[in-house]
Amino acid sequence: MQRIVLLPLNLIIEFFEGLGRYTVLMAKMFRSIGSLRSIYKRTLEQMVIIGANSIPIVTLTSFFSGMVTSVQSAYQITSSLIPPETIGSIVGETILLELAPVISALVLTGRVGATITAEIGTMRVTEQIDALESLSFDPVSFLILPRVIAGSIMFPILIVIADYCGVIGGWTSVIIDPDINVTTYQFFDGFKQWFKVWSAWVGIIKALFFGFAITSIACYHGYFTDGGAAGVGKATTMSVVSSCMAVVFLDYFLSSMLL
Repeated sequence: MQRIVLLPLNLIIEFFEGLGRYTVLMAKMFRSIGSLRSIYKRTLEQMVIIGANSIPIVTLTSFFSGMVTSVQSAYQITSSLIPPETIGSIVGETILLELAPVISALVLTGRVGATITAEIGTMRVTEQIDALESLSFDPVSFLILPRVIAGSIMFPILIVIADYCGVIGGWTSVIIDPDINVTTYQFFDGFKQWFKVWSAWVGIIKALFFGFAITSIACYHGYFTDGGAAGVGKATTMSVVSSCMAVVFLDYFLSSMLL
């Protein structure tokens, strides 16, 4: 009975200890922003790795998300009293507000977050970070700051691409599926009638927070990795799980604040 009571207590203590270490690490990172000029090349490299190299998976995921949304919308709309243009409006609002930013962020959690944690975690267990410190390099500004800045910049750009691909996917589903009795004009007319600029901005704002959260959490778990190769695998798993939870929490919080 005592062991059952202590288990949640230990988890709570570990959570707040981790939160404190994360806060201290982010404080060090923000203090090192002044050294950004000296590491702008590394920042550009990370923008290519995080952003440009992620375009194919984001494009594919968003395209099929739009197709699925269009099919399910047509399946739910069975009444002749509902205009067919409604499908275009549903696809547009769903993609811009929710599917493009959230699903893309969850996919990038595995592609970007896991990679960052594995890279920094391997450097930690092989004592490369200690070597940087012995050479008077600040590992926070050298390793963490470029990745967090690159993620915060490139995630909104990726979500803009995801928005376009999601809408095109919904339109493609309308064209190729004979069971959806909606023309191209009706689809885009419904999208145009219900389109709100603020909906697109909400998705971009979400992407900004998602990019910062995913990259910073990944850097945190990699930076404090221990235990050799097994520790790197454990840190990578924890990074993906923590980032997914952060994305879901931020999605609810930002939606309630911005809408």
